[in-house]
Amino acid sequence: MSKAGDQYAVLPVAKAMQVFAYVASQAHDVTLTEVVQALDMPKTTVFRYLQTLSAAGLFSHNIEQDRYGVGERFRELARLDAVYHSLRSTAQGELDKLVGGFRETVNLAVLSRSDIVYVDIREANRSQRFQARIGHRNPIHSTSLGKAIAAFLPEEQVQGLPVNFEPRTYRTVADARTFRRHVDDARRRGYAIEIGENEDGIACIGVPILDGYGYPIAAVSLSAPDNRMKTLVDRAAEALQEASRRITAALPQISLRGGV
Repeated sequence: MSKAGDQYAVLPVAKAMQVFAYVASQAHDVTLTEVVQALDMPKTTVFRYLQTLSAAGLFSHNIEQDRYGVGERFRELARLDAVYHSLRSTAQGELDKLVGGFRETVNLAVLSRSDIVYVDIREANRSQRFQARIGHRNPIHSTSLGKAIAAFLPEEQVQGLPVNFEPRTYRTVADARTFRRHVDDARRRGYAIEIGENEDGIACIGVPILDGYGYPIAAVSLSAPDNRMKTLVDRAAEALQEASRRITAALPQISLRGGV
């Protein structure tokens, strides 16, 4: 912990993190006594931290042996971090190439329930700026990014998406049947197209980024005013698909299917 942040530190949380770090760094499951001795903390305090972390799924607790180890929730988060870190670092160069080649805005996003979340945006050196910013959310049904991801999700996951079909513009998809047709079209083509559904006057082409097992962990899109996009569709779709394949090839062989 940095000294600059000491004044804002919550001591019980800091101590819980000590317990977390100790247990997670061990090659074997540990007992309450081991943690108490290693960290020189009161036994009742350590017990409460261990139980709390176990209840959160970050630790597992073998009741018969009374030992604690890393839990499934922690493993899920570690898996996500490994893939997303690789995704962001690998995608950087590809996004720059796309922006340089087309002089249009390029977006990278992931799915979160029924929204897409922008994790990187590269803007071209043009006067026009779009609404989306890193960290912003947009609905899956109104974006080419969302439709591209949905097109390659397992069928049961597509059917379970909690989409409310909130209108973003007068062109936004308004019902499940139309959304499904757009998703099916995107699956057949290998990319999704959205014209003025999320932002008036803006068109986007989105391509999924698959993990090594064919699961869509993200999508990349190119955005432009719809009058410019008319001449770019085929060339942009091909370039986005090639970039997506290169990103997939660089990802660790970990599947996110059934993740958080």
